[in-house]
Amino acid sequence: MNISSFSYNCLGRQLLSYQRVIPVSILGSRFLYTPAALGLEGYIQVRERVKMQFSELGDRFRAKMKDFVSPDSVNMVFTEDLKHMVHLADATEDDLELIEEMMLKFNSQNKDLRFGSFIFGPVVMRMYYHLNRPKEALKVFLNPDLEHFFDQIISYQVLMDLLFKNEMYDEVMQVADVVKDKQIPNSRFPRNVVVLALAAAYKKNTPESLQYMKKLWAELQEAGHEPMRRAITFAAALAINQNAPHIALELLSAVPKQNYVTIRNLRVSALADVGRPDDALPILRSVLEMDGPQETKHTFCSEVIEKMKAAVSRCDKKEVHQEFQRVVDQLNQLGHVTDSSLDAQLCTEIDKVILTQARPRDQRVLAAKFNSGRGREGDYPRPLNQRAGLRDME
Repeated sequence: MNISSFSYNCLGRQLLSYQRVIPVSILGSRFLYTPAALGLEGYIQVRERVKMQFSELGDRFRAKMKDFVSPDSVNMVFTEDLKHMVHLADATEDDLELIEEMMLKFNSQNKDLRFGSFIFGPVVMRMYYHLNRPKEALKVFLNPDLEHFFDQIISYQVLMDLLFKNEMYDEVMQVADVVKDKQIPNSRFPRNVVVLALAAAYKKNTPESLQYMKKLWAELQEAGHEPMRRAITFAAALAINQNAPHIALELLSAVPKQNYVTIRNLRVSALADVGRPDDALPILRSVLEMDGPQETKHTFCSEVIEKMKAAVSRCDKKEVHQEFQRVVDQLNQLGHVTDSSLDAQLCTEIDKVILTQARPRDQRVLAAKFNSGRGREGDYPRPLNQRAGLRDME
């Protein structure tokens, strides 16, 4: 996606013209990744430490930085200045405007010579996430004057999850397209970016989002990308909701292990929709044979059971009616039916990836890219045009 200065300026005016109606603490909001997975905990710890260090000097520091970013100022914004402000900023228009001006000046003065080795992208995005300012985060991400400033996979992930939490699903998919068009070496389709893009398409749940999913899926297949299970379940659920259960069944067939709760529920739902409840009966029966005394219950959502019931009622095979009733009675008696919605199961929060030496090298490298940034610098190759980071403050 080529973003011209004109389109950016128009977008900036449009974003800032909106009135802020969502408070910092959103009741009932749903984020996809836990704070630990996004590195929020480390950011908050450093933020608290910096605020304590500055104590009563915060306002004086802000005034000094405002002087530094004025057009006629010859003073430079150094790494420590921006680091301090990113951790001092509150959710006020003055602070957020100052942060943006400091980033622009810092990036402009350092284009030819990088002072220091701190990667600001992830920290800045965590700041916006903590303050719950999605529109401002998107605005700076799309600013061509900050090109390469946010070229880190974790920065994309934090931004997209922030947009997702605020139900800005079109913008989540927009960011995914920008990332795709950046042609990142060996990572054109970062896995967590794909998950968030398909989660947004699923939540949007329109014919257009179904077309977006199909186009993205075709590109993934062409690139030889193996999507994560969560990405597949979002795509399949969207297909079911858009009356394309045949697409859902094809997508779900790509999952090696079919006994995950979301996979089971989606397969039963899709088979019911295509008028093949008899083929779904073995899936229902299978959980009765899985559970041992030490195992977690394998469940089906009550809404999926109700959909199966409706499909069975349209079936003219008496034995299917009888078998379905027998199996459902057993499922209910043994506690295999839950009132938890399928949507809630699909959107279960994704926690931080734990790296172990027992994992294959390629898996550890992949996971490190989405880690909050506390691993060693040598865990994975650093992309071009990207500064090394101080891990304790990323």
